[in-house]
Amino acid sequence: MEQLGIQEKEGSNYILLNLSGTINSYTFSEFQKKAYEYIKKANLVLDMGNVLDIDSSGLGVILGVFNESEETGNKLYIMHPSLAVAEALESTGFLESFNRIYSVTEVD
Repeated sequence: MEQLGIQEKEGSNYILLNLSGTINSYTFSEFQKKAYEYIKKANLVLDMGNVLDIDSSGLGVILGVFNESEETGNKLYIMHPSLAVAEALESTGFLESFNRIYSVTEVD
């Protein structure tokens, strides 16, 4: 069965979730809970370089958290997305809406 690893790190003006594995209907619930909790507190950085696959459940979480960020005034950042993540985000038509970064030093 697929697994999703989530490691958390707090920076001066952000919370980083380092994600690895697969984000799908079986694994998204913990990711969803943490992402919604943290975007209310600070800028949220999703390091998605080690995400092997993502389905509509995972995309739904990202889009929902993005909408939440618009309401809270905090920003959602996607950090070096894997090819699978980039292709999935591009398929939504919202790829250019996301703040894409390559390092947490780019968080403002």
